[in-house]
Amino acid sequence: MPTLKSRINISLPDEVKETLEKLAKRDRIPEATKAARLLEIAIETEEDLFWNEIAEERDKKQAKFISHASAWK
Repeated sequence: MPTLKSRINISLPDEVKETLEKLAKRDRIPEATKAARLLEIAIETEEDLFWNEIAEERDKKQAKFISHASAWK
C-alpha cells in the first residue's frame, strides 16, 4: 500500500543501528517509526537552540519592554 510520507535512505554506524533496534523493540514499534520520532525530537531541539540564541541576543540589560497590548496592535 502506498504511503503519503516521504522516504529517505540513510547509512547508520553499527552502534547506532543496534541502539535503534533496542529502542524500537523496547517501545514495541517499528524501527522506522522510532527513527522518525527521534529525528523529530532532534529537529525540535535544534530549533529550540536556534530560538534561544536569538532570545539571548535580545535579552540585554536596560532593555525597554512594551505591553502585550501594544505588541499585538
